[in-house]
Amino acid sequence: MAPRTPILVVPIDLKKKPWEQKLPLHNRWHPHIPPVAEVKTGEIFRVEMVDWTGGAIADNNTASDIKYLDLSTVHYLSGPIRVVDEDGVAAKPGDILVVEILNLGPLPGDEWGFTAILDRENGGGFLTDHFPAAAKAIWHFEGIYAYSPHIPGVRFPGLTHPGIVGTAPSMELLNIWNERERQLEENGDKSYKLCEVLHLRPLANLPSNKGCLLGKIQDGTPEWERIAKEAARTIPGRENGGNCDIKNLSRGSKVYLPVFVEGANLSTGDMHFSQGDGEVAFCGAIEMSGFLDLKCDIIRGGMKEYLTPIGPTALHVNPIFEIGPMEPRFTEWLVFEGISVDERGRQHYLDASVAYKRAVLNAIDYLSKFGYSKEQVYLLLSCCPCEGRIASIVDSPNAVATLAIPIAIFDQDIRPTTRKVPAGPKLLRKPDVLRCTYDGSLPITRNPAATT
Repeated sequence: MAPRTPILVVPIDLKKKPWEQKLPLHNRWHPHIPPVAEVKTGEIFRVEMVDWTGGAIADNNTASDIKYLDLSTVHYLSGPIRVVDEDGVAAKPGDILVVEILNLGPLPGDEWGFTAILDRENGGGFLTDHFPAAAKAIWHFEGIYAYSPHIPGVRFPGLTHPGIVGTAPSMELLNIWNERERQLEENGDKSYKLCEVLHLRPLANLPSNKGCLLGKIQDGTPEWERIAKEAARTIPGRENGGNCDIKNLSRGSKVYLPVFVEGANLSTGDMHFSQGDGEVAFCGAIEMSGFLDLKCDIIRGGMKEYLTPIGPTALHVNPIFEIGPMEPRFTEWLVFEGISVDERGRQHYLDASVAYKRAVLNAIDYLSKFGYSKEQVYLLLSCCPCEGRIASIVDSPNAVATLAIPIAIFDQDIRPTTRKVPAGPKLLRKPDVLRCTYDGSLPITRNPAATT
């Protein structure tokens, strides 16, 4: 018999807002958000999804939609989906939900995406102290390839993946999240800093009813008010999986997710056509609407068997990811190193974040010699299939991180040679990315030795 056609369990109408969808979306984690669909193990089913902003960003010639993006509404997720076995018995707390990605891609008729730098006063990014102003690049898709009129001279195959795949937390786990993130928000600026600048980004995004969408729960009801005050934001990855942004999680991959509530209540969203390791611009993948074809299985009692808690309770576990066989093939890479010494020359002790920041800054400054603006390179490194690594985390005082960039994505040779860096009209990269002004007053980090 022919292969089974995926059953469409969560449809999306791109002409409608997230809250107008046939099966309403949600943008928070909470155990009491009711499922919108049910699937059985072994069934092949399709989940459609909006981009992470719910269509707030347009394919146009301005970055103002990025500058004024309402971050209280993200991420918009499809689900929750209740999972049962072939006998109709739901997944139970302590099980592992196996989610296999069979196929995925952009929604037909919506084959474009965007990469952006968020304004420093509105989310920022990994290098927000260097790039405080909002900017945007639009990407067009040609089958498996992406190119941008705003970053000319670059074309690469996308490793398409969902940024978010997760199960619903239990009430106990949700309380753990909210308490530890509240402590960080209240006390973190006294001890948790990245170069004494990046800590000015929000340390955590605590529960808030502003922009809250809870699926089938009607806005303004007493139930909605209660859950909105408790529900966790979707911004970080956590024990339930969530926003892990693992760029290699494409066709043929499997996710082994812990189950904390009956039915597992699987949700997914934040589709990416391509992403670089770290997604350093924050809105930094090629963001798009899309679909996933999935198949689930349940490992009964799997959490105890396979997931060792690292923390004070049995809930302090993390998912396991099995990467599929589908990846672009690159044979030549230019690798940039960073060590845990910041732009002022100050030594940090085995700080991998500082080391990776320096590796990214090294790559941006280098590639800007080849006709690109630094904003173009920043966005490119956030969304192209570059590889980030921790090379050393034991040789005190310096952590060492690397960023490897595939040479073949450029239309020119970017390797150092005995000749000078090429120059001339061919290398003028116009137009630039779409930009806004930065109107805030936070300090900007300057690197006195970098290329102007």
